[in-house]
Amino acid sequence: MLAILDYKAGNQTSVQRALNKLGIPNQITSDKEVLANATGIIFPGVGAAGQAMDELTSGGLDELLKELVQQKKPLLGICVGCQILLDYSEENDTQALSVIPGECRLFNPSWEDYEGVAIRVPHMGWNQIELKQDCVLFKNIDPEAHFYFVHSYYPAPEEKYIIGETIYGRPFCSLHGRKGLWAVQFHPEKSGRPGLKLLSNFYEYCKEVSDA
Repeated sequence: MLAILDYKAGNQTSVQRALNKLGIPNQITSDKEVLANATGIIFPGVGAAGQAMDELTSGGLDELLKELVQQKKPLLGICVGCQILLDYSEENDTQALSVIPGECRLFNPSWEDYEGVAIRVPHMGWNQIELKQDCVLFKNIDPEAHFYFVHSYYPAPEEKYIIGETIYGRPFCSLHGRKGLWAVQFHPEKSGRPGLKLLSNFYEYCKEVSDA
């Protein structure tokens, strides 16, 4: 069973609908025992980094997540859940979880697209991922596939943790982490078949680790 972390940061129900469509058992929860016993955890989020961290710390979920990551519990962060795995976010001047070294930065509106036009902030719409490292999440996904983004801030982890990049004005990290701990800036649950396949790949990895 996949646990969808409930910390009042929104977007849990859309993730659950995607998992239900795939027939993947899941539960939206903030129960520490359920999270600890889950096959894997999805850490979603929509909103502001500061508010998200306040919700996590108020319930002690911040320390639980760090502990479960150290125990190699599979985890997938999405959007805000991707950003606050880092050390710091410029949004709300937020000290984040420090699970992965790096920070989250605001897009620079002076950056220009291929036609020399200044980018719009937030970045909203469909874009591609260029893998910099092999990643099991992208198994059997077309390299030309597009994923849905909506964000004003982007993750900037240490280089060795960058798994995939996307171009918006200039390249930025859109997928970071390590095996078993992944964070995506885009929304797989809103990205059609490629996104569903990514979620399915995550669940398959979780089951393999659990059965090992």
